[in-house]
Amino acid sequence: MQAEPRKSLVGEEYEVEVGPVAHGGHCIARTSEGQVLFVRHALPGERVIAQVTEGEEGARFLRADAVRVLDASKDRIDAPCPFAGPGRCGGCDWQHAKPGAQRRLKGEVVAEQLQRLAGLTPEEAGWDGTVMPAEGDKVPAGQVPAWRTRVQYAVTADGRAGLRRHRSHEVEPIDHCMIAAEGVSELGIEKRSWTGMDSVEAIAATGSQDRQVVLTPKPGARLPLVELDRPVSVMRVDERNGQLHRVHGRPFVRERADGRTHRVAGGGFWQVHPKAADTLVTAVMQGLLPRKGDMALDLYCGVGLFAGALADRVGEAGAGALAARGGEAGAVLGIESGKRAVEDARHNLADFPRVRIEQGKVESVLPRTGITEVDLVVLDPPRAGAGRKTVEHLSSLGARRIAYVACDPAALARDLAYFRDGGYRVRTLRVFDLFPMTHHVECVAILEPVKKGS
Repeated sequence: MQAEPRKSLVGEEYEVEVGPVAHGGHCIARTSEGQVLFVRHALPGERVIAQVTEGEEGARFLRADAVRVLDASKDRIDAPCPFAGPGRCGGCDWQHAKPGAQRRLKGEVVAEQLQRLAGLTPEEAGWDGTVMPAEGDKVPAGQVPAWRTRVQYAVTADGRAGLRRHRSHEVEPIDHCMIAAEGVSELGIEKRSWTGMDSVEAIAATGSQDRQVVLTPKPGARLPLVELDRPVSVMRVDERNGQLHRVHGRPFVRERADGRTHRVAGGGFWQVHPKAADTLVTAVMQGLLPRKGDMALDLYCGVGLFAGALADRVGEAGAGALAARGGEAGAVLGIESGKRAVEDARHNLADFPRVRIEQGKVESVLPRTGITEVDLVVLDPPRAGAGRKTVEHLSSLGARRIAYVACDPAALARDLAYFRDGGYRVRTLRVFDLFPMTHHVECVAILEPVKKGS
């Protein structure tokens, strides 16, 4: 016999006391019956009316929006963005919180994930608990830093540009995105019609005037004539296979970081905040302290940001270091799965003869290299993290220091626990608010081997 379908609770309203912040841009509350609510647009300590947006009777938890605030937190402000709020644009999570409060909330999330998934206190992770804003992002309450250099607009059925609503395919049409960087806003994407397009990605490079638009048409649709407010190159995504094709202009943009220019093919990964690449390179290099002659790995290397920074610093070994290593010069091996990113990395690092870039998944390529010993490792894995198998392999290589760059604190915490099992401890952790108004943070953990007897 089939079980009776559970009754949907979508639209039901509950008056609740809002509890602590949770990973994902919401806070935790409970109904009078004890059912867990993940509530967006709320702040810890508030009393709100929460309206269910997802969930059914008997579910482990419900998702909800705070549709009315009965007792407000001192950290609450009116959202500066007219498109933010319950049922509206899902791009930002914390428009209703003061900037300093946003960073405190993010710090609480990182601390909770470290404790729950890795058994680490902030002190044990070498972290003072602060979340650092990027240069220029410390703005007064009610102001929003314009930082997002890559914005993917969805398109409504009638051709208007907008952004997706939270956990939805529905599009919220907008006339301006407050967190979009000036180079994106000046293109005027929101002003024109994009009939027949599924999405329009706007890219404004950092350190160059390169601007690019990547169009994804609906099946069978013809490309529009792209006439924007600034010169742009145009790429098209083939709806059949996802391949990118050049329509006109350069098929890449030039990004600048760590004193070097990096070619990034259309739609390829590059840090979205204009200060992020330099901020992260500085944190990684300060943590690793590379030496001339070091052998280093850069895993999930993208277009070669960290590999280039390492190559600059490990260089050609001096006579003393060469003798100590049997005449071996410093070298860097990068591993990246994306074909276009590998092509870009090889182009960007062509002036470093001791840098090699291999294509493939890290967990497959790394064992095939035959490498049994390295001095330094940088890994910047995707949101899911590196995973136990890769961490176990890295722990066996005897690296003097490992830099782990993480965009997800949960994945970071899980992998730090695996590194601990492999004989490594966290020396320092730094947390950066490189995604203001959203729940995302970027972390840089520096690990070192546990000394025997300690």
